[in-house]
Amino acid sequence: MKQFELATFAGGCFWCMVKPFDQYEGVEKVVSGYTGGTLENPTYQEVCHGGTGHTEAVQITFDPQKITYKQLLDIFWQQIDPTDSNGQFADRGDSYRPVIFYHNEYQLQQAQDSKAALQASHRFAHPIKVAIEPAKKFYPAEDYHQDFYRKQPNHYQRYHKMSGRADFIIKHWHDNK
Repeated sequence: MKQFELATFAGGCFWCMVKPFDQYEGVEKVVSGYTGGTLENPTYQEVCHGGTGHTEAVQITFDPQKITYKQLLDIFWQQIDPTDSNGQFADRGDSYRPVIFYHNEYQLQQAQDSKAALQASHRFAHPIKVAIEPAKKFYPAEDYHQDFYRKQPNHYQRYHKMSGRADFIIKHWHDNK
């Protein structure tokens, strides 16, 4: 019987955080949702309006025998601007802040180590500002948000490009492609 684990990351709009993880062997599913706040069963409108404490995030169910948590962290870093703690790209505010939500002490240590390694690499001129916080209850987003890149590929591609995310990734991570 397979033993799956969870990884939870916030990197701005959750639409843009599903596809990068969804393409790897060992990733069983990627769910868009909300976490980190206090309001039970939040809606998209409530989270966007603010005051819930929730952040848009993705929760990844993965097989650690096929893909490691460290590999997932590496994928995460390459999807965001790790120097911006006030949102990501065109999306601003707490509901779009970048966060690594750890599920256990091992993930906490791996997250801290990867953040320190990225800072030490001097890839970015500014400090790495991604929060590392304990995982809280995760609430799946509404169905229309799930697998958005598959359901609305044209809209997804326009948003990914026009938000500034696509160009940022090419500029800062082109050597890893």
